[in-house]
Amino acid sequence: MNEPSKRMIGLTGGIGTGKTTVSHYLATVCHIKVLDADSYAREAVQKNSPILQNIKERYGTDICLDNGELDRKKLGNIIFNDSEEKEWLESQIHPYVRQRFQEEMEKSQEQIIVLDIPLLFESKLTYLVTEIWVVSCSYEQQLKRIMNRNHLTEKEAIARIKSQLPIEEKVKKADVVIDNSSTLEILYQQIEQQLNNE
Repeated sequence: MNEPSKRMIGLTGGIGTGKTTVSHYLATVCHIKVLDADSYAREAVQKNSPILQNIKERYGTDICLDNGELDRKKLGNIIFNDSEEKEWLESQIHPYVRQRFQEEMEKSQEQIIVLDIPLLFESKLTYLVTEIWVVSCSYEQQLKRIMNRNHLTEKEAIARIKSQLPIEEKVKKADVVIDNSSTLEILYQQIEQQLNNE
């Protein structure tokens, strides 16, 4: 089969909409290769990496934990409350993530690959994919899930939601909308249905 017939699914959504549940199902139940932007972003700032060095130079060494690893909570508090700092951080990390995606896609033989990218639109990576899936749910569900999962106050959770493109905007740009406001069973049915839509 020739190259263009590959399906490159860009999977995205808002924080707390259930994107991780969808990507986990695709990987474990459907046995589809999932490339994860978050894991590449973690690689980018791993201990002794040049990017972590830049972060330390900008925010001081106390941005790291005692073991030398990045203190994600501390960094999160800075960038979720300051759009300029968030942009600076993304300018450090996005090129690395983009490069890792391209390397993995080039060496992969699979016919379907899922690119799990929370900031697919924000980081302008839509050119990497052939179709875009957006996982969505109601704002109230989103807020509640983030507060419970990340142990955040309502104010902190709202700041995280606001730091991303509104979910309504993402839905408008989607080829496929996966609605995660009901049961897991209904969520999984939607995934199976979309995978079978060649």
